Amino acid sequence: MKTIIARIRLLLMGLWLGAAVFFSAAVAPAVFGVLRGTQLANANELAGMIVQRTLALINRGGFEIALFLLVTGFFINRKESRVSQFAEMISLAIIAIMTGVSHWVISARMLALKAAMQAPIDQIAGSDPRRVAFDALHGYSVTAMAVAILAGLAAFLIMARPESNMNHRSTVIVAQSAGQ
Repeated sequence: MKTIIARIRLLLMGLWLGAAVFFSAAVAPAVFGVLRGTQLANANELAGMIVQRTLALINRGGFEIALFLLVTGFFINRKESRVSQFAEMISLAIIAIMTGVSHWVISARMLALKAAMQAPIDQIAGSDPRRVAFDALHGYSVTAMAVAILAGLAAFLIMARPESNMNHRSTVIVAQSAGQ
């Protein structure tokens, strides 16, 4: 049973990490590039709406998966070294914190600023204090995602390392041998 849970944990971490990297490296730049290429007056506004909705899924998913992995990690990693357990738990906590802050704090403030602008962001001057604040929040959002991705990569590598699988397999082999 522990092997199945360990594989599910690794699968979930890999799925979220892949989605976050794909979103950051491909989806967001492509959406902005394509819509800006159409020369629409509100291209950034439209691209931002698409990216915001997609980012919300990535952030909520990262938060929920990190919480699930934190909880299951306490049951599945009992035979791991304390350093390994600690590193994995810290990495997962960082993912939960970064995705939660990004979704419920940074994105919420960005949406409130956009609503306060009462015009598409493309029509707001770059020197407008609301636009300056929005751009700063965007920078924080990018940083939060980068930190979450790095923590996700660390957690994935810890969870996937052969030593943890070897310890479990050798325990099973020894137990099976003892039973014969």
